[in-house]
Amino acid sequence: MPRLKSRHLPTSPPRPSAATRGIAVACAFALLAGAAPLPAQAQNNLPALGDSVSDDLSVGDERKLGDQIMRSIRPDPDYLDDPVLLEYLESIWQPLVAAARAQGNIGPETDQRFAWEPFLVRDKTVNAFALPGGFVGVHLGLIAMTSTRDELASVLAHEMSHVTQRHIARGMVNSRRQSLLGLAGMIVGVIAATRSNRTDGANAILTGSQAVSMQGQLNFSRDMEREADRIGFGVLTGAGFAPGGMAAMFEKLDQASHLNDSGGFPYLRTHPITTERIGDARQRLGTAAPVPPVSVLAHVAAQARARVLMDTRTDALRRWQSQDQVAATASVGERLNAAYASALASTLLHDWARADAALQVALGVVRGSPRSDATAEREVVMLQAQSLAERGDGPRAGQVLKPYLDAGATPSRAVLLLQAQVALASPKADPAVKRSADDLQTWTTLHPTDALAWQQLSRTWEQLGLQLRSLRADAESHYAVGDLTGAVDRLRAGQRLARSPGGKVDFIDASIIDARLRDLEGQRRRQMEEERRQEG
Repeated sequence: MPRLKSRHLPTSPPRPSAATRGIAVACAFALLAGAAPLPAQAQNNLPALGDSVSDDLSVGDERKLGDQIMRSIRPDPDYLDDPVLLEYLESIWQPLVAAARAQGNIGPETDQRFAWEPFLVRDKTVNAFALPGGFVGVHLGLIAMTSTRDELASVLAHEMSHVTQRHIARGMVNSRRQSLLGLAGMIVGVIAATRSNRTDGANAILTGSQAVSMQGQLNFSRDMEREADRIGFGVLTGAGFAPGGMAAMFEKLDQASHLNDSGGFPYLRTHPITTERIGDARQRLGTAAPVPPVSVLAHVAAQARARVLMDTRTDALRRWQSQDQVAATASVGERLNAAYASALASTLLHDWARADAALQVALGVVRGSPRSDATAEREVVMLQAQSLAERGDGPRAGQVLKPYLDAGATPSRAVLLLQAQVALASPKADPAVKRSADDLQTWTTLHPTDALAWQQLSRTWEQLGLQLRSLRADAESHYAVGDLTGAVDRLRAGQRLARSPGGKVDFIDASIIDARLRDLEGQRRRQMEEERRQEG
């Protein structure tokens, strides 16, 4: 089970799986910008721009479709649940969601039914994409190339606006005769084909007339792109981000389009940066109030983390590790970026001495900066705790993390999961282990779809010798990523353990296993019946 996504380091790049290709399927799908407008007849049948409900795909059906697609994406190795980096992404995303609500872009129905969930994709390319039902994917390559949080926020605001304006539903006006299950599979297939490096695999999918037709239906029209720019700008500024972030991002992408044609900027193929879009973004600058300058150091740390996690092969990590040789005359941001990247790469390589040296440099940079940045310091401290826990030094890691656990407020998800990693590196008798189990139990009760939290809880219960609880938590982690069969298997293993002779098993735990097993077996039967109906 991954511990904050630490893995054995492969010596050569893994061969892309079908699911791996499917993840960027998603990436190409909602960002297929403006390349081909909808047929005139379809456009005439669309609701007015800004209408929150489409007769062609209800809010509930769109969420179901998004859930179907995410069940294909979450098990993929390129779906990255890195709690520290995801926490930074959420710190940008949540103010945008709040601003969209305040401005009326998110209505009561979509607010309640849609996920409003960003997620990370381990990919070097510069891309982001919206999916049905409020899911928004972000490539690590996008985070790595943005210079400020405002630039990243401008992309997220644009993608969010595709969701709030129901552009995805409108782009699928001809699909209402398709089953949701078949539609989800077709979307994933199209996205997989766009990412596949094997032409035979791509041709096998794209030569089908239905798939080609579907890809055309998912393209966003130019009007939709302009609307996403306009509404996204209002959301961006309403959330308190610098209005220049969108213009700066457009200009950076425009420059990249002239200098780079190697395929590293798929966002440009799906969202062409025109002089009109750049001009409109510049014009809007005069309509927005200026915002006070914000330290960029937190974004620099997130940028460094994204760059390292894009490629965790040993050779790539060695290159990032060598960043600890950066010149002393470099800027504050350059020194933090280099030190953080070197510390993370050294941690993943288990080069503890070099990791410690780079961490001290990074801490010195953020603490010595003229403009203090508590968020940047927190990111470095979290990496320090992660590094100590990775080497099995639970007590020291706990001391480093302690201020964030004793602050009085409920710990964030990243802190809770790091606390669990620290507990697993501590002796069984350490009170931190039981505290971690209790905190994770509370968290998973409130967030039952958090697969990584369930995984950490499973390992923590196992460390405490509570095997039945461990098996139940492991089952829930499988269920959270859509692996219904795996979840049933783990619950059956728990049931066998509970019924084994001489076993000391808590009656309440055994009853929970039995009830949950009945529930999931019923779900699996209904799922199989639905699939048979769809095939028929």
